[in-house]
Amino acid sequence: MPKRYDNRRILLNKEPLYEEVLEQRHVNSIRQYNSATLQYPSVNQLSRITKKPHIWSTGDRYYKLSIEHYGSAQYWWVIALFNKRPTEAHVKTDDIIYIPLPLENILRVYNKV
Repeated sequence: MPKRYDNRRILLNKEPLYEEVLEQRHVNSIRQYNSATLQYPSVNQLSRITKKPHIWSTGDRYYKLSIEHYGSAQYWWVIALFNKRPTEAHVKTDDIIYIPLPLENILRVYNKV
């Protein structure tokens, strides 16, 4: 499976704001990864994804659902992004969220395969 920083552009930060840090580290710049931008699936892409409903209950966490449905906690963000709810604080008890399946199809939509 893909890694978090695969296919990310690397930026060199030489901002004067970091001058002291750069001197302390004895470097001229700091390497940083650009922020990922992920788009919600189109109607066509959604038609190729099965959506399994889940009623949110006390104790639910994205990472637990990820382990249950994908076999790994690392794909918690897929469920959060798919439901447009970035954290568990955005979900209330008895809300219905959807688990996109199969994992490979949704990762392909997000260009992570």
